[in-house]
Amino acid sequence: MHNKSKTTRPFHSGNTLRRKWFSLTVASAVLLSGIGLPAMAQAEGQLRIAQQFGIVYLLLNVAQDQKLIEKHGKEEGLDIKVEYLQLSGGAAVNDALLSGSVDVAGAGTGPLFTLWDRTKGRQNVRAVLATGNFPYYLISNNPNVKSIADLTDKDRIAIPAVGVSVQSRFLQQASAELWGDKAYNRLDKLQVAIPHPEATAAIISGGTEITTHFSNSPFQEQALAGNPKAHIILNSYQVTGGPNSPVVLYATEKFRQDNPRTYRAFVNAIAEAADFASAHPEAAADAFIRVTKSRIDREQLLGILKSPEVSFSITPHNTLQLGQFLYRVGAIKHKPESVKDYFFDDKHVDGGS
Repeated sequence: MHNKSKTTRPFHSGNTLRRKWFSLTVASAVLLSGIGLPAMAQAEGQLRIAQQFGIVYLLLNVAQDQKLIEKHGKEEGLDIKVEYLQLSGGAAVNDALLSGSVDVAGAGTGPLFTLWDRTKGRQNVRAVLATGNFPYYLISNNPNVKSIADLTDKDRIAIPAVGVSVQSRFLQQASAELWGDKAYNRLDKLQVAIPHPEATAAIISGGTEITTHFSNSPFQEQALAGNPKAHIILNSYQVTGGPNSPVVLYATEKFRQDNPRTYRAFVNAIAEAADFASAHPEAAADAFIRVTKSRIDREQLLGILKSPEVSFSITPHNTLQLGQFLYRVGAIKHKPESVKDYFFDDKHVDGGS
């Protein structure tokens, strides 16, 4: 039996929620301005990583818990100083990468394609690796909403970043399939940028303007367990046609070229974390709880990690179709023809899609 008080902090209004998120955004901006001065490439042996919320970042949690980047750095003759920065939303993560505040960005494939397209021929941002395959659920606590076709102007959809996050892009894909490509952004006007923890609290508590949340694990499972009215109206695997790598870690071409040993240590560390999470889900769950200080029920977490819908691999799976969709509807200017257009040409990307 799940204890709601352990997983969420209820609040009382959409306005309160927005004020809270505004404060978080300002705080992030202040933090970024501090760590980003001067905004220049870091020397070998320093690595600043931006990550967001959810089990999709488990490999980073394992690497942090077990100091795997530091371990592989020593194999390269480096004492790597690793910093982890918590942000919310691909837009904030992209800004951090472009400003030089971080070296590696963790976000969905939606923000990746946006930045890959924008920096092509300049900073040449590409993905380094994927973090695994994970389904994302679009959840509603409105009993009248059974699918996206039932959403009205009275509904508000919480997502990490409006029009940029992979959740927003998945919703655009689903909209295009239902109403045609010209209406791909039909539901953008209903979207509100709110971090997953606060959005989950809104779905569980009810009574706010947020009636729908395009979530990820473990927040989607917490919402479904915490409110009997909460139900799934869309699974991202329905949109992508099967298992998909929704989150990637990416960097600029300059960082990769100027820091080859740090880059190798990072890739090898996350590859080891993927093997560890696959072979030892119980220990990986404990690492997640320690690093994130989550109060999630451990059995619920293990159920997610052991789900047949979830797998841990740094090789991208089923990502190209999103980029080609974004090009088709005019959301990006450059058409990706293969996965190696937007991933660095590393061995672990071979066989990716």
